[in-house]
Amino acid sequence: MGKGKTIKHLIDKEWCKGCGICIHFCPKNVLEFDEHEKAKAVRPEDCIACKLCELRCPDLAIQIIEDQEGENER
Repeated sequence: MGKGKTIKHLIDKEWCKGCGICIHFCPKNVLEFDEHEKAKAVRPEDCIACKLCELRCPDLAIQIIEDQEGENER
C-alpha cells in the first residue's frame, strides 16, 4: 500500500556538476551517482521528501515534487 503520495525527483543533468552533496545529505540513501557521475534517484520509493537534497544543492539542479494520490485526477 502506498503512503497516499507520489514523490518525483527532477534532476537537471546539465546543471548537476556531480559534487555529491545531495547524495551525502539524503537520510534514506535514495540518491547515487549514475554512469556519468551525476545524481540519480535509484530508490525513489524510499524517499521521505525531506528535501535536504534540494536545499543543499549549490547549483539548484534537483527538485522534489510531491503529488497527492488522486490530486491530478479531476
